[in-house]
Amino acid sequence: MNIPAELKYSESDEWVKVEGDTATIGITDFAQQQLNDIVYIELVISQGEIIKKSGKLGDIESAKSHAEILSPISGKVLESNNSLTDDLSVINKDAFGQGWMYKMEIINKDELTKLMDATTYQKYCESREH
Repeated sequence: MNIPAELKYSESDEWVKVEGDTATIGITDFAQQQLNDIVYIELVISQGEIIKKSGKLGDIESAKSHAEILSPISGKVLESNNSLTDDLSVINKDAFGQGWMYKMEIINKDELTKLMDATTYQKYCESREH
């Protein structure tokens, strides 16, 4: 399982890459492995919209499961990766790269301190595998 050290992680299996006042968000490798072959994704927040922490960003489905994508932080959406609907396999192949879902302006940097680092997230994932 790939858990990049430079990212932050939520309990609902989203990752956050912070660059200045901008956060890039996607689902983790653990999440995409649990879903397996993704058959559908819908990103429901548009550019310019503000979303609160834990607000619904979208839905993702595989042949065996459905999950909501939740915002790990509060932010204003700068961009959504609408190209994912053209090639869903990108999420399985490159969850932390081309499989990103949203870029947003961070509203409350304090929320970042409540996210897990890579080591803590790895332990969190291992605790759910048993």
